[in-house]
Amino acid sequence: MISLSNLYSAFISPYHPFPPMSRHRSFRSSGLLTAKRNVLKRLERIELLKKRGKWKPGDRVFGLPKTKPDV
Repeated sequence: MISLSNLYSAFISPYHPFPPMSRHRSFRSSGLLTAKRNVLKRLERIELLKKRGKWKPGDRVFGLPKTKPDV
């Protein structure tokens, strides 16, 4: 019979019988992404609308119009 301590030590042992699983390319660090995002956060949308003159203080922050980021 296998004791729990032996079973646990098999999972933390460097000589585990199974190799570690590889990670998919999509799980890379977000710092590597250099493409321009096409979805903006709410504060970014408000700043962009302010710059374009379509939002002023006191306007609603919910239900903002769709905005495309500057290229």
